[in-house]
Amino acid sequence: MPGTDFDAEPEPRKLSEISRLSGVFFEPTKAFTDIAERPRWLAPLLLVILASLAYTFAIGQRLGWERVIDQQLQSRMAQMSDQQRAAVEQTKGLQVKIASVFAYVGALLGPPVYCLVAAGVLLLIVNGIMSAGIKFKQAFAVMCYSGLPGILLIVLMIVAMYMKPNPDDFNLQNPLPFNLGWFMSPDTPAKFLHSIASSIDIFSIWAIALIATGLKAAGGRKLTFGGAATAVLTPWAIVVLLKAVIAR
Repeated sequence: MPGTDFDAEPEPRKLSEISRLSGVFFEPTKAFTDIAERPRWLAPLLLVILASLAYTFAIGQRLGWERVIDQQLQSRMAQMSDQQRAAVEQTKGLQVKIASVFAYVGALLGPPVYCLVAAGVLLLIVNGIMSAGIKFKQAFAVMCYSGLPGILLIVLMIVAMYMKPNPDDFNLQNPLPFNLGWFMSPDTPAKFLHSIASSIDIFSIWAIALIATGLKAAGGRKLTFGGAATAVLTPWAIVVLLKAVIAR
């Protein structure tokens, strides 16, 4: 009979947390549809934080923080006078201690702060300009789940770090050949081009696609995938250009 419960369409089955986590890799549209309806974010955020802490620990154990500081200062030291180099050497011990502390603080607080800021920026675009009507909790959950492929990247970097016979051969700035900048010499005078090329990598493109998929799921009919992708690509391109300008 019309109007009875038998005529109602069955509700889609809710995904378990394991299904949501794995779905980001294998069925992102299905996973983000469920994430948009139930925007929980704790599980993926904890996983990303744990992976970041593991990478920080591996750097300290395998490379050592003094080697990290040496890599960061390598290009600057060549342009310094003898007096400046001596001053840097005198303060290196303090720099090593500060780096070891701030690295763990960054691994712990970096992921949630990044997701909070990115979610806020995306909301300004998709709601303020595109009138998508997405809630902050939805955008934050999308950012947290979109960071999961970064765990795979961290695992690969740790493996590469320990596979190098000489720890000095591990380049912290660009450790894996997943971006165009890896195929360019880091000493190239074209620093602007090298910085842009280093930012165009497989995992960044993957994350952009996932975030756009998540925003589209949260926005529903009010937001197209093209609009969601534009909302993600615009701030990303601005950040990439700013980094390139600074690197010149």
